[in-house]
Amino acid sequence: MVSYIYKGLILVSSLLAAALPASADPGTEMFQIRRVITGLDQPWAVAPLPDGSRLITLREGTLLYHDGASVRTVAGLPPIAAAGQGGLLDLLPHPGFEENRLIYFTFSEGPAGGQGTSVARGVFRAGPNPRLANWQVIFSGNNRTGGGLHFGSRLAFGPDGLLYVTVGERGERDRAQDPFDHGGKVIRIRDDGSIPADNPFGANRRGDPAVYTLGHRNAQGLALEPGSDRIWLHEHGPRGGDEVNLLKPGANYGWPVITYGREYSGRTVGEGLTARQGMEQPEVYWDPSIAPSGMAFYHGDRFPLWKGDLFVGALAGRQLRRLDMENGRITGQEVIIDGSLGRIRDVRTGPDGYLYVLTDGEEASLYRLEPSGE
Repeated sequence: MVSYIYKGLILVSSLLAAALPASADPGTEMFQIRRVITGLDQPWAVAPLPDGSRLITLREGTLLYHDGASVRTVAGLPPIAAAGQGGLLDLLPHPGFEENRLIYFTFSEGPAGGQGTSVARGVFRAGPNPRLANWQVIFSGNNRTGGGLHFGSRLAFGPDGLLYVTVGERGERDRAQDPFDHGGKVIRIRDDGSIPADNPFGANRRGDPAVYTLGHRNAQGLALEPGSDRIWLHEHGPRGGDEVNLLKPGANYGWPVITYGREYSGRTVGEGLTARQGMEQPEVYWDPSIAPSGMAFYHGDRFPLWKGDLFVGALAGRQLRRLDMENGRITGQEVIIDGSLGRIRDVRTGPDGYLYVLTDGEEASLYRLEPSGE
């Protein structure tokens, strides 16, 4: 094992025990797990960059840059209101990053009595003293409120070049059904924060013009299916009822009117409905809950049988799941990692074709899945 220590972080080239396939599914690949970084304090997202380096957010408000040899703190971030589940959360490079160096990130903004989910962008400058230059907030969720629950905060660029943003309902569930409230929604904006004229609620004034879909609880997974115009989302249910959904413009995904989950007390949510006309059914749901966090399509070449499949991390379930995709539909599931790494916060495909997994907690790690024997 080769280790490098920087401010408490240990950069490692450490091969863990090879993982065996969880089933005889025809999509199963043999792989091994290599730990890349350990000693991370409450990380939330990892963003691989085209040159093989990566950025990692720590929820308390720190952005880290890992160039493969060292880890350095990135200067120049805005103030982060880290409390409860809020803080510095998701991040995503612009599709034209190699030319414009733009990084987008979500964070909880505002004083303790009125936090909300915001999106900012800045120009990333690497080097010995990495920094984020010229940052600007391009979206701020309305109706800010106290409490530290449900910020959502996943980002994805669509095939239209527009930015999709999940915003949690902040633990105030009725906000999810109010089309004028950003809570419990997916927002669609241009890369500069302006609002497209063809968003489903803007032209007819039936809702806030930035809203794309509604009826979400706390969506912490968002990914564009490669080679298609389909954007997939997963979100936390209450006690059970975690969902995977296919986004459709203007669609209502039901929370809290319909759900396959229950209250944490065991009682039914509302009237106990799982379906209602005009509200979407999930493509997949989990009961009991796995607490999904992080989601990515595999689009590399190192695991040919996984190409085009959807990978979901799980916090409570401590799992990495592969959802088998066939012709735009989920046809099966496989548990790839079950408990051995701990709570999984994020998963991404790297430009090197490996699958990267980020765990959660005070002593978290970044791992890389590699073909066995590589």
